[in-house]
Amino acid sequence: MRSPLGIFIFLGLMLLLDTYVFQAVKTVSQQASPKTKLIIYSIYWGITALAVIGYLLFMYTDQQFLGKKVRTYLFATILGLFIAKLTGLVFFLVDDLRRGIQFVVGKLFFNKTDIDGMSGDGITRSAFLSWLGIAVGGTLFGSLLYGFSNQYRYQIKKVQLAFDNLPKAFKGLKIVHISDIHSGSFMDKKAVMHGVDLINEQGADLILFTGDLVNDKATEMANYIDVFNQLKAPMGVYSTLGNHDYGDYVAWPIEGISKEQNLDNLKKVHAQLGWTLLMNEHVVFEKEGEKIALLGIENWSAKARFPKHGRMDLAHGGTEKYPFKILMSHDPSHWDAQVKPEYPDVDLMLSGHTHGMQFGVELPFFKWSPVQYMYPQWAGLYEAGKQKLYVNRGFGFIGYPGRVGELPEITVIELV
Repeated sequence: MRSPLGIFIFLGLMLLLDTYVFQAVKTVSQQASPKTKLIIYSIYWGITALAVIGYLLFMYTDQQFLGKKVRTYLFATILGLFIAKLTGLVFFLVDDLRRGIQFVVGKLFFNKTDIDGMSGDGITRSAFLSWLGIAVGGTLFGSLLYGFSNQYRYQIKKVQLAFDNLPKAFKGLKIVHISDIHSGSFMDKKAVMHGVDLINEQGADLILFTGDLVNDKATEMANYIDVFNQLKAPMGVYSTLGNHDYGDYVAWPIEGISKEQNLDNLKKVHAQLGWTLLMNEHVVFEKEGEKIALLGIENWSAKARFPKHGRMDLAHGGTEKYPFKILMSHDPSHWDAQVKPEYPDVDLMLSGHTHGMQFGVELPFFKWSPVQYMYPQWAGLYEAGKQKLYVNRGFGFIGYPGRVGELPEITVIELV
């Protein structure tokens, strides 16, 4: 049930933000003719009006109105516009703070009230900062719109990992690691099938999925069982649960189904797919008389708002005799909090969860995403002593229906 108060508060924030940002629009257009100003102001408030109408339509109509695809893009566009304006707000506030300090200092010590001044090229500082804020916010909004086209632009990341204690028989083992499918967000079945085909084309010995098959409900997989049951590997497909798989983010019952029944149904979906779901347990692979262990636990997070269903003591128990261990654990915060200090014999941990926030910058020697301020290990490979962690950026998406910089990922890991 949507809270009317919450809707009113967000709408109020939207309008306050638009009013404040409008002052910057007035600043940058102050030299324009009256007719040009009228056009600029009309466009600005016209976009604001459309955003408000779109927001109210989204909040006060049911899921069938406009359809899933239109509703998804509508809300993402409105939210993206809001975030872009918030970003620009930083520059506008800096300008107001600068002018306020300059006014106070000038009035108290020099009896002057001239608070604008000029930058080096003759433009007023206020206009410069306003232009800069609008440019940064506009670039951010444009990149978010562009990101819509990256939903299904799967990238294949190939990684070779060397371990001294890897049994000789398993050298060259090829693993495809995927995570965070979030089937409830998909809107293009053909594009998803292309991603599954890409996975199969890698010729992996083993496919490992580290949780968040759905957004909330097991029924979200109904239209995609015949897609993901195509995943095949000689040593099998193994999976674990992520935080979204427990149905914690919706109010149950839904359509007569309880939260507990939904989780049971989701477990059955894994079986229908032909995947082996590891629930705080392990399996052993044997080749040429040598053995390694694969552990899979339920979601375990060091972050307070996420559950700790995982039981490493159960999954790890009995694996002490095996020289090499792989752990599937959805949330990478598990690595620092428990795996490294308590289970140093876990050689490789595979996680997902962060999605790279679906927004970031990745260059050959530099990567950044806002999510790194919450998760030190958020995308790619991390090492501590002999232990390694790989965080997959996610196969699907949730919330924002796109990707900027952090593309959906299929990880191909070769053990050497």
